[in-house]
Amino acid sequence: MIYLNGSKLSINDMEAICYRDEKVEIDKESMGEVEKSRYAVERIVKEGSTVYGINTGFGKFSDVRIKEKDVDELQLHLIRSHACGVGAPFSKIVSKAMVVLRLNALLKGFSGVRPCIVERLRDLANEDIIPVIPSQGSLGASGDLAPLAHLALVIIGEGEVYDGSKIKETKEVYKEKGYEPLTLTAKEGLALINGTQAMTAMGVVNYIKAEKLANQADWIASMTLEGLEGIIDAFHPAIHQARGYPEQVEVAYRIREITKGSNLITKQGEKRVQDAYSLRCIPQVHGASRQALAYVKEKLEIEMNAATDNPLLFDDGETIVSGGNFHGQPIAIAMDLLKIAAAELANIAERRIERLVNPQLNDLPAFLSPNPGLQSGAMIMQYTAASLVSENKTLAHPASVDSIPSSANQEDHVSMGMIGARHAHQIIENAQKVLSIELFCGMQALEYRDKKMASPSIQRLYKEGRSVAPSIQADRVFSKDIENLADWMNKTTFDFGC
Repeated sequence: MIYLNGSKLSINDMEAICYRDEKVEIDKESMGEVEKSRYAVERIVKEGSTVYGINTGFGKFSDVRIKEKDVDELQLHLIRSHACGVGAPFSKIVSKAMVVLRLNALLKGFSGVRPCIVERLRDLANEDIIPVIPSQGSLGASGDLAPLAHLALVIIGEGEVYDGSKIKETKEVYKEKGYEPLTLTAKEGLALINGTQAMTAMGVVNYIKAEKLANQADWIASMTLEGLEGIIDAFHPAIHQARGYPEQVEVAYRIREITKGSNLITKQGEKRVQDAYSLRCIPQVHGASRQALAYVKEKLEIEMNAATDNPLLFDDGETIVSGGNFHGQPIAIAMDLLKIAAAELANIAERRIERLVNPQLNDLPAFLSPNPGLQSGAMIMQYTAASLVSENKTLAHPASVDSIPSSANQEDHVSMGMIGARHAHQIIENAQKVLSIELFCGMQALEYRDKKMASPSIQRLYKEGRSVAPSIQADRVFSKDIENLADWMNKTTFDFGC
C-alpha cells in the first residue's frame, strides 16, 4: 500500500502502482487539508466574492461573472466543452498514472475540491476503472486541459473506461461495480483539468522505459564489443575518472564487469591499436544519456508532487492567488532532453550494427549470412535500424521551443509539453527496436566467433536472447525476430550477473 499526501510520491512508487498494481490510500492529514480548502471555496461562493474559476468564466471569459445558482453548472460545461481530445488513446498504464498524479496533486490541499472527489480518484486507481483518454489535443498550458477533461468525464459518469482489455461506457461499468456519478460543484471541474498530469504521466512512463533501455544498451553494447573482439583498454577506470562524469565512470565499470572473463575481448595492439568511436566511446555516449535521464527524473519527481492548477488557496483560504503553475515548460524541456538521450542510444547502436554486418569493417561473414550472396542474412536489418534512427532525428526536434497563442491571445505562450512527451515515447519505442537488432546481430557474431569464449555474463544473455530469436540457419522473415526481441526487452530486466 502506498500512502499519498501530495509531497512524497516517487518514480519507484509510480512503477509499483502502474506496473505491479500496488494499491494507493489517502493520508489522513492530507485529507484534512483538502477539507480546509473546500470550506474556503464554499465560503467564497456564499459571500459572493469574485474569484477566477469559482464564479467567473475561463480563459478569455475570466471577466464574465457567473451567478451563484450557476456555479455548479459552470463546472459541468467546462468538462464537457474541454473534452476535445483526438487520436489514439493513451495506454492504460499512462491513463492510470494520470489518475494517480491528479489525486496526489489535489491532496496538497490547495485546490478546493471536496473529499469525495479525491476518494473517487483513489477508487478509480484501485478498482482498475481507468479512463480512456485521447492522446492528442493538449497545448501544455493551461495544463493538459483536453486529456484531463476526458479523465474528469469518468468522475461524472460519462466517457469511456478500460475494462480489462476492452473499452466500455463509464455508466455501464459504474452500474456493474455499484458506483454513482458525482456532480461537480464550484471549482472542482477546473481543479481536475488545470494541471500538467497528462504530460507528467507520459513522462513517468517514458522515464521508466528509458532507464531500463539504458541498462540494456550497456549489455547489448558489451555483446557487440565481444563479437567484434573489441579493445578493453578504452574502458580503463583511470580514463573515465580523469574526465570526472560519474555516469561515464559507471558505464565503463559496467562494461568491464559484463565482459569479465571473456576470451574474445582484446588488448590494444593485439589486433588493432584503437577501435572505432561506436565501440571506444560507449561510456562517453551512454553516460551522457544517463546524465540526461538523471535530470529528467529530478524534474518529474518535483512535478509529480506539485500543485499545478489555478487559482490556488493558501492560509486556509484566506489567500487566493491566480498564477501559472499549470504551464508545462519544465516538463516540456525535460521531455525534449529525454528525446535526445534516447535517440543517441539508438544512434550509436546503429553504428555498431553496421560494424557487425559490414564485411569491410570486420572479419565476419558478410552481413552475418550463413551463405553470403545466396542469402542476405542481416543486411536489411541494418536498413531498418537506419530508418528508425533517421525517424528519431525528426522526432527529436524540440517541442518546447514552439508556441501558438490560444483563448483569444489570453493564453499567448504555451509549452507543447504533451507533444514532447508523446514524441519521446515514440523515440524510445524506436530505440528499443534498434537495440533489439543490435542484440540479434551480436548473438549471430558470437556464434561465428565461438560463443563459449564469451564472458559468463554475455553467455547468459546469449542463452536468454536465443530463446526468443533463433540463430540464422537460412534467410527468413526477420521482422518477427526484431519485434519478439523488442517485446522481450520491454518485459525483462537484464540481470544476468556480472
